[in-house]
Amino acid sequence: MTSFAQFQGQNDLLQPIRQWLDSIEIHNIKLAHSLCKLIPAQCPFERDIILFGRKLFHIPPMCKLNPLYEEVVSLRFRALCYLADECGEDVTAYC
Repeated sequence: MTSFAQFQGQNDLLQPIRQWLDSIEIHNIKLAHSLCKLIPAQCPFERDIILFGRKLFHIPPMCKLNPLYEEVVSLRFRALCYLADECGEDVTAYC
């Protein structure tokens, strides 16, 4: 009997993109800075949309909606590590 998780893993249409994101190596300071600026340090906050005191709908945290969230965060982490370890920069501005 195949579980849903096994079925989903076998038929993951995003797998090529996941592999591509995981294979990106950071060797350029401009690219590293761009990635750190572009990719947020934290998952954007969830929100309730309220109109005239009534809750219309709820927006979940954006990271839960992004199927590539783990790979994107990992890419940002590699960029931060490159800047800190290879370039000797202070990355606290990106945290």
